[in-house]
Amino acid sequence: MAEKRIVRVAAVQIAPDLSSREGTVERVVNAIAEAAGKGAKLVVFPETFVPWYPYFSFCFPPVATGAEHLRLYENAVAVPSPATEAVAGAARRHAIVVALGVNERDHGTLYNTQLLFDADGSLALKRRKITPTFHERMIWGQGDGSGLTVVETAVGRVGALACWEHYNPLARYALMAQHEEIHVAQFPGSLVGPIFADQIEVTIRHHALESGCFVVNATGWLTDEQIASIQPDETLQRGLRGGCMTAIVSPEGAHVAPPLTEGEGILVADLDMGLVLKRKRMMDSVGHYARPELLSLVLDNRPQAPMRAATDPAALSFGDDRDETDAADRDGDRGTDQRVAVLRRAPR
Repeated sequence: MAEKRIVRVAAVQIAPDLSSREGTVERVVNAIAEAAGKGAKLVVFPETFVPWYPYFSFCFPPVATGAEHLRLYENAVAVPSPATEAVAGAARRHAIVVALGVNERDHGTLYNTQLLFDADGSLALKRRKITPTFHERMIWGQGDGSGLTVVETAVGRVGALACWEHYNPLARYALMAQHEEIHVAQFPGSLVGPIFADQIEVTIRHHALESGCFVVNATGWLTDEQIASIQPDETLQRGLRGGCMTAIVSPEGAHVAPPLTEGEGILVADLDMGLVLKRKRMMDSVGHYARPELLSLVLDNRPQAPMRAATDPAALSFGDDRDETDAADRDGDRGTDQRVAVLRRAPR
């Protein structure tokens, strides 16, 4: 019988430092040390936690957000940068995998970016939210399919999505088809109200069941003082309360530990990785429960760019040629690794 594999994980629900990127990074590094001290081998932080989630864009019309939007630019994270090096160093020092949400600045555009540092401090994954939601569309650009990738880490195969990307079933299926064992989910927290917390819980528990994986979800927290500093109008402050659901969910859709719905804290739980196989024996959405001859997904996983050089031979290749690895699929072999057909073209 195979040896039982247990992975201890942590989900962090804390407040950012709304005054500086460096202050929030310091809180991240301290929380990494605390989680590692509790024996965690994976620690997850909230969506765009560094420097902070753009709560202002939810509370004010675009015409009134110019100054705060520019301040977010000034405090945003370049990848790589001293901020990412500080987090990578903490991951390496404590031998822990770190999932961190950041506002990434790439020249003139901000992105909602998820960074996954492996236990040796290397950057295993950098992905951008493919579609910002509602007010967020005034803040962030769009990511591409290159980030819909599951990566091997010290704790197993890890995939990640941010917030309402979990309402895109094809995005979730792309990760499921790559056999994620642990799914990192990140939401802002302190937003919308209790209904948002309820929706988060339903969403992450459903993905755990459908994917047959563990979900580790982190949401942020704002203090009363921070809420007042963002929105002085007391009648509107309720939009910045509630919406917290820091949780760890098993492949059977159950909470592994009671979730955090208010206040600051670090949720820690042990994951019995044998539950992944136990769930998939009953229902494997990308294996024996799939019908690829009826329904399948095509993922364009190419990084998108605004310019391509005609001197690059690859840039002269157009059309929808499929990778040669699909040959086995055409011959009738529709195994689990063929659930996603990857479309490869020249970079745009």
